[in-house]
Amino acid sequence: MKRSPDMQRLEETLRSSKIAGGGFLGSDPRPLEEILDADAAELARLGHTQYELADRMRHISSRAEQGLGSWVAVDEIIEAAVTDTRGLMPCPWPHPGTFSKTVVTARNLRTGKTIQWSELNIHLIEMHGFFEGRGSAFRLEPAELADILF
Repeated sequence: MKRSPDMQRLEETLRSSKIAGGGFLGSDPRPLEEILDADAAELARLGHTQYELADRMRHISSRAEQGLGSWVAVDEIIEAAVTDTRGLMPCPWPHPGTFSKTVVTARNLRTGKTIQWSELNIHLIEMHGFFEGRGSAFRLEPAELADILF
């Protein structure tokens, strides 16, 4: 199937570093459609949805913000802290929306594993099923994210 010009432009934007240092696709050579399909298949295999992950991330972020930079117990599984970096990031998809550069660090108390995300990551996962490309600074592996959060 021939690729649409819109999809080509989107991938060019995601590969550039104009919005995010190193780009949203990092060193991942796969076409955007392949990245999206692979991550969607991994979520299905795990028995989770992009919406479920985004809801959990948003809940954890909300609780972490109450700690003003200190660790906060979210529940019996997760503690989290937030680092506020001033500024906004636009969504690279062609629609309006900017997101704070706040970074949340979540730690699973049972395993000791940690993971970080931004407000933009939550949006990209929820609205676009996009976890970023391999090698990008904020790539979230669906299996690792699900393992830590649940």
